[in-house]
Amino acid sequence: MTMLGSPNASVAAGDALRRIAAGHRADLDDALALVTATGADREALFTTAGALRDDGLASAGRPRVITYSRKVFVPLTTLCRDRCHYCIFVDTPGQLQRLHKPVYMSPEQVLHVLRQGQALGCKEALLTLGDRPEERWPDARAWLDEHGFASTLDYVGYIARLITAETGLLAHLNPGVMSASELDVLRPVAPSMGMMLETTSRRLYEEPGQPHYASPDKDPAVRLQVIEDAGAAGIPFTTGILVGIGETARDRAESLLALRDAQERHGHIQEVIVQNFRAKPRTAMQDVPDADLLEYATVVAAARAILGPRMRIQVPPNLSDPAEFELLVRAGIDDWGGVSPLTADHVNPERPWPQIDELAARTAALGYELRERLTAHPEYVRDAGRWVDPALHDALAALADPQDGLARPGAPSSPAPAASGAGLSEAGPSASAGAAVRPSEAGGAAATTTATKILRTPSARVQGEGVEQLVSRAADAPGTLDDHEWVALLEATGSGLETLVRAADDQRRYTIGEAVSIVVNRNLTSTGFRAGGATGPAEFDLAEAAAIAADARELGVTEICVQGMLPAAEDPRGYLDLARALTADGGIHLHAYRPQDVCDLADRSGLGLEAALAALREAGVSTVPGTGVKVLAERVRGIVAPTDLHTDRWVEAITAAHRAGFHSTSVLFYGHAETAAERIAHLQRLRAIQEDTGGFTEFVPIPLPGPQGGVPLVAERSALDEHRAMVAVSRLLLAGSIRHIQIPWTRHDRDTTAALLQAGGDDLGGTLLDGRVRPAAGIEQGNELPLDAAARLVRPLFRPLRRRSTDYGEVAT
Repeated sequence: MTMLGSPNASVAAGDALRRIAAGHRADLDDALALVTATGADREALFTTAGALRDDGLASAGRPRVITYSRKVFVPLTTLCRDRCHYCIFVDTPGQLQRLHKPVYMSPEQVLHVLRQGQALGCKEALLTLGDRPEERWPDARAWLDEHGFASTLDYVGYIARLITAETGLLAHLNPGVMSASELDVLRPVAPSMGMMLETTSRRLYEEPGQPHYASPDKDPAVRLQVIEDAGAAGIPFTTGILVGIGETARDRAESLLALRDAQERHGHIQEVIVQNFRAKPRTAMQDVPDADLLEYATVVAAARAILGPRMRIQVPPNLSDPAEFELLVRAGIDDWGGVSPLTADHVNPERPWPQIDELAARTAALGYELRERLTAHPEYVRDAGRWVDPALHDALAALADPQDGLARPGAPSSPAPAASGAGLSEAGPSASAGAAVRPSEAGGAAATTTATKILRTPSARVQGEGVEQLVSRAADAPGTLDDHEWVALLEATGSGLETLVRAADDQRRYTIGEAVSIVVNRNLTSTGFRAGGATGPAEFDLAEAAAIAADARELGVTEICVQGMLPAAEDPRGYLDLARALTADGGIHLHAYRPQDVCDLADRSGLGLEAALAALREAGVSTVPGTGVKVLAERVRGIVAPTDLHTDRWVEAITAAHRAGFHSTSVLFYGHAETAAERIAHLQRLRAIQEDTGGFTEFVPIPLPGPQGGVPLVAERSALDEHRAMVAVSRLLLAGSIRHIQIPWTRHDRDTTAALLQAGGDDLGGTLLDGRVRPAAGIEQGNELPLDAAARLVRPLFRPLRRRSTDYGEVAT
């Protein structure tokens, strides 16, 4: 969304830059000139901003280092009393019911997610939630009363202390507007807090139809007071502005100056986020254009020039395309903010985080080193005596590098059990802890103890008690279950199965998020390739392959999936010729060749496996299907698929593909001759491969059709429950390893597919468009799921459909 109103700057940007370089403090005219700079003035601004950033990093003792925080995003509640027009994070109580989603995450749900993050090396627990939902929604007030909490902020404090006591992670609190007394009470449980200023514009708050209208917590005066109070309380504070929500250039300038002034008074603003607006579906602003890239980068650079070299300037990397990173680094940023290897960005669910290794590589390509920091920035960590409550000093020291204040490498260790009278006990928080989590005088220590007892009391168990205990362990630490215990979960029935499915869906919700993803693709069976010309409708030659790719591009397809061994009469180098034909004109991601196909090329051509994979990369293959195996058990292969690769050869080939830089899918065909133990062994083998290579993007549990398939593990279970148990166990066993669980809609009816998306599934695979050129050349021809049909499938689940790329990134539009 472009800025509104005429800038009316009375000075030129070049003059403003010269004044700043001479040591003058920027005034409104200077700031206005900078945020509206264009042409040569904009280039000069970028140059100045980059130099200021580099000077600031050098003086901080970490030259050419851009930081990030490895975090777990905890959406403690999605109820809110505000009505922001661009927000997709919040739900109503009715929506929560339809989503089978709790009013507040329970302590157990929080810890299940945090412990997975702990294992992945996360050190920050970002608690984000709606503002004071109990003041609008009776359901929130009732939940808090039932569990003994005076307010949502009361519960935030309890959870923050619990997180550090149980996992060693440090909480960063982002609960919205807080009073001075609430800030004081929460200070002992979190080394940093945050709240976006967003804008100083009163028009956006006061005028009907504007983004912040009828949202009491978006009053700019209220938000500025929170920032001021945080400074008076000595709390390292994160804040920032939004660009593109309808604010004017003057609003942008005034917002940056307001943050500059607060920082000069207190020194507590540890970073300023400059965040670009991204339109969200199903919101009042869904049709508003995204923030203009150059305008956005100009505001980033202006923020650096106005706030100076010592301020950390952050941009969220998932809200920009990787190709835009260079411009943002030129504009003077020095921090990417929180990035999670586990959880989704629940505020921007359509924009996945970049992989941390990928972010590091892109940062390095721009001449900077990516380093991990803690939720409190190094300057505040090194001066913890002033900025961090003594109750957190030990926890902070355990995670901080004593030399530079950045994060120590590796995963946090869970603290030892607290001594009597300190921290949390089985009876609840100690007296001092109770004081720390009470933002109001209501409730008191007795209420805190009651809350702990209620929240930790096991639910009534009608049946399946052993299964329920195993489910809790599986959700908390999947590696602690042995194969026999996983088998027990896979064979669960009745209430035990329902508990299993709920836990798997919680795992999906709080890590992957609510979006259901799908890629627009078509299949092509390479078995039908004929170099000498096609003789039937399922066959094609190179010219027709190129026509298939051109047709696919016209239809909006981004992926062509190619599988199947070439006939023995065809030259094995036909695999390479076909790949070149499909990718010659660009615009298509080629997801091609199962391990069995790759081995056929390697063996018949004499290239060998490593050289064959290199040749496929050169020919245009980007990722490979991890199919061509039913269950990784030779006994089963001999019965069901004796012509498949031997299982050890399949493992060798998929591992080699991963090491050659290819990502792949992974599968299990179930419901035939395999035992429950063989299914679990298969999943464990996939997890071991993933720990070695990191190459699997998703897992697809596929029911084998008749006549060999359709065999239940548990005779008295329905077919639907057989599928639900398989999907749920896959989600829990592979948690923290293989991120996505794909539901193969071609093997289920629509109702079953929807049910499995509520058992831990988050992905629908591909649309499988037939195309108009040689449609019979694709396996499962005639079985399509266009985007509109996929949207209809997920709409009753109240979950958004997200179009993805093959590797789960964003699709350029």
